[in-house]
Amino acid sequence: MLKRAFDIFFSAGTLLVLSPLLLAVAIWVKFDSPGPVLFRQQRVGLRGREFQIFKFRTMRHNTKASGSPITVGADSRITRSGVFLRKYKIDEFPQFFNVLMGSMSIVGPRPEVPRYVALYPNDMRETVLGVRPGITDLASIEYRDENDLLGRSADPENTYINEVLPAKLAFCQRYVRERSFMGDLRIIARSFSSAFGRR
Repeated sequence: MLKRAFDIFFSAGTLLVLSPLLLAVAIWVKFDSPGPVLFRQQRVGLRGREFQIFKFRTMRHNTKASGSPITVGADSRITRSGVFLRKYKIDEFPQFFNVLMGSMSIVGPRPEVPRYVALYPNDMRETVLGVRPGITDLASIEYRDENDLLGRSADPENTYINEVLPAKLAFCQRYVRERSFMGDLRIIARSFSSAFGRR
């Protein structure tokens, strides 16, 4: 109950305070390249229910992934505005609307696409999908430079499935096991620091 109340007030307050910035970003995205302002994608949430996650669009519209759905390194599909938005995680801000709608929380395991959720071991699947997915979590902080890491791999998707995903799931299990209100506040503070602090 406390977590959900915090999610609502924090998200509503953030959207209100950042509304001028969000409007400016929306205009920038719209004029930087043709296509919609928001990117929508199916993700798997609480108890395995699928929902649409919102992000500011950071890639050229209607471009096809070359071989892998994972964005790696200096992907040529990323727009000029997208480079900046991804660096500071501003592309994730529309997910505060997901939080208000109840499909996400501020802090929780990052929601994956169905393709990768199908690879979760059964015990981890039950644990990770037993809580609302979040905008940020421990794995997001530890793997904030994931795209660069995968960009150095000869087979990015194989590296993601066999190395990155298991490590992320371990962080998710740890979060679910140890979660607390104060722990969430610490993760929020660390997320802000990793995005906007010294890199």
